[in-house]
Amino acid sequence: MSGHAASGRDRQTLSRLILYALPALPLATLQFPLFILIPTYYADGLGLSLAAVGTALLAVRIVDAVSDPLVGVAADRWRPRLGRRRMWLALSAPATALACYFLFVPPDDAGIAYLVGWGIAVSLTSTAALVPFNAWGAELETDYHGRSRVAALREGLIVAGTLLAAGVPAILAGGDQGLALSWIAVGVLIALPVTALLAVIFVPEPEDRSRRSVSLREGLGHIRRNKPFLRLVAAFAINGLANGFPATLFLLFVANVIGKPDLQGPFLFLYFLCGIAGIPLWVRLSRTRGKHRAWSVAMIAACAIFAFVPALGTGDIVAFGAICVLTGLAVGADLVLPAAIQADVVDIDTASSGSQRTGLYFALWGLATKLALAAAVGIAFPLLQAFGFTPGAHDGEGLLALAILYAWVPIGLKLAAIALMWNFPLDAVAHASARAEIEAG
Repeated sequence: MSGHAASGRDRQTLSRLILYALPALPLATLQFPLFILIPTYYADGLGLSLAAVGTALLAVRIVDAVSDPLVGVAADRWRPRLGRRRMWLALSAPATALACYFLFVPPDDAGIAYLVGWGIAVSLTSTAALVPFNAWGAELETDYHGRSRVAALREGLIVAGTLLAAGVPAILAGGDQGLALSWIAVGVLIALPVTALLAVIFVPEPEDRSRRSVSLREGLGHIRRNKPFLRLVAAFAINGLANGFPATLFLLFVANVIGKPDLQGPFLFLYFLCGIAGIPLWVRLSRTRGKHRAWSVAMIAACAIFAFVPALGTGDIVAFGAICVLTGLAVGADLVLPAAIQADVVDIDTASSGSQRTGLYFALWGLATKLALAAAVGIAFPLLQAFGFTPGAHDGEGLLALAILYAWVPIGLKLAAIALMWNFPLDAVAHASARAEIEAG
């Protein structure tokens, strides 16, 4: 099973797809602490300057963003015997796990150089794992609806990994951040190499449909002419920015508008749990309405729900809980359907260029994700400050600004994404035509 390429015409078994998706769980588990636990632990636990820690992590994220397209190009061009997708995961998984351990369990005398060095190591090795891993999934299934199955399993495990990492500090570590990071590091050190090995052994290498190599300049020309990709990545980035606002402001909203800082964790857990629960719903709807229409319906539903958020006030626990449930169900579509459509638009490029460059496309996808989240943080906090918001101060204008940025600004952005995706030109019929051209050689 492990020694041959998977034919694009074969449907993969559920057990094989599960084995492919398993590494997503530890890969996601290590991502949550990078943004939530590491900054405060290195500042509070190790006594480093908060400004220095912030600058160090900014440098790490810049390297992280730049590395995506570089890994994407390399992952497409290198063709070792084990396979251009499996080899990358086989090499990068143990390296990522080891770098994660050193970053999450630092010595007492660790300084800024230690944080930057091991932060960059985690960034580079995890990128070297994630980009080929995502490309592998896109190529493993070539059927229009089959790709939704792959994305659903992988993204569901990503959310489960995030929930697991979020629960460790409270459940296993009793709020001790150092102990929580140690638990997570040991878990990743064991689980990531094991799950990667299982995937490499039992999941076949996707068939490389490249007929020729293209130069960088020619390849960029094909990307510019891939209208479905440009339209999709624009909608994805806009919707990512829309989701970035409530993600960035969630804790502030619960603490200052709802007035229940002790419920921040439970509300967040409820939201992500409903995100997992919503995935099967949207995958099923995509089979009858198409992936782009199902995603658009989910975004419309999210807009309708967010419209009521500014009416909430202190003590509205049940109402906000209901909003977390409903928006969580809607975000299940954001997790799965854009990634499944992304796999389809790569086929447009393969058919026109003759080169299957899935790694590069998913690297550009990852870059768009990171830029959207960074933009949300960079826009939201200065605007809050401009409107006079102060955490803990019950200022009416400041709280209204927080509510509008949390809910109504995302509505406007989602409406723009819906306009791009409602009549998206790549449906099941158009995709089947592109696949027929690819397989005809």
